[in-house]
Amino acid sequence: MKNVHSAMILEVLEAEIVSGEIAPGTRLNEVALAQRFNVSRTPVREVLQNIVSRSLAERVPFKGVVVRDFNPERILAMFEAMAEIEALCGGFAAERMDEAALDRLEAAHRAMSEMASHRAAKEYEALNSEFHALIFRGAGNDDLSQMAFDMRLKLAPFRKSQLYQIDRMRRSNAEHALIVQLLRARNRPGVEAALRQHLHGAAEAVLAQRQ
Repeated sequence: MKNVHSAMILEVLEAEIVSGEIAPGTRLNEVALAQRFNVSRTPVREVLQNIVSRSLAERVPFKGVVVRDFNPERILAMFEAMAEIEALCGGFAAERMDEAALDRLEAAHRAMSEMASHRAAKEYEALNSEFHALIFRGAGNDDLSQMAFDMRLKLAPFRKSQLYQIDRMRRSNAEHALIVQLLRARNRPGVEAALRQHLHGAAEAVLAQRQ
């Protein structure tokens, strides 16, 4: 039950921080959060640790866990870094991904297309993570893949939020179709460019939400 509580609290707080509902500089008080969600302080501590690890907040001496300021420049910088890492993974994957892995990627895309047609944003978002993970693993470089997973973890709350916009979800799905096509064609420059554009579109959608 503790894990269920933790996941639910984390999802709520992430969304509130990303949307700006919890303002930068706000102290995330352990006792107040435990009272708000009617749980013990143990799952709250776990949630705060996750929030700090995802760079949504930081531990400040004598203050505790404080929400970080995510101005447009900071958000763009994070997406820019992610775009370059994903492009590098995609470039290697274009040369190294075997046919079985490409088949799994294409199957994931087909399932996501079905979800997009039914506006199933939550299900789409979950499979979206697996779609990109297949590309990371397809790069055939464990160190580079780990960098991609680590950076994706930091950006996960932002990427999740933009996929709950129906128009953005559909654009994302169309971009995935192109990425699969270019990977099938072993077109390394094309895959790299498509992934950079994919992340650029995600960043624009996140910033539009925050205006």
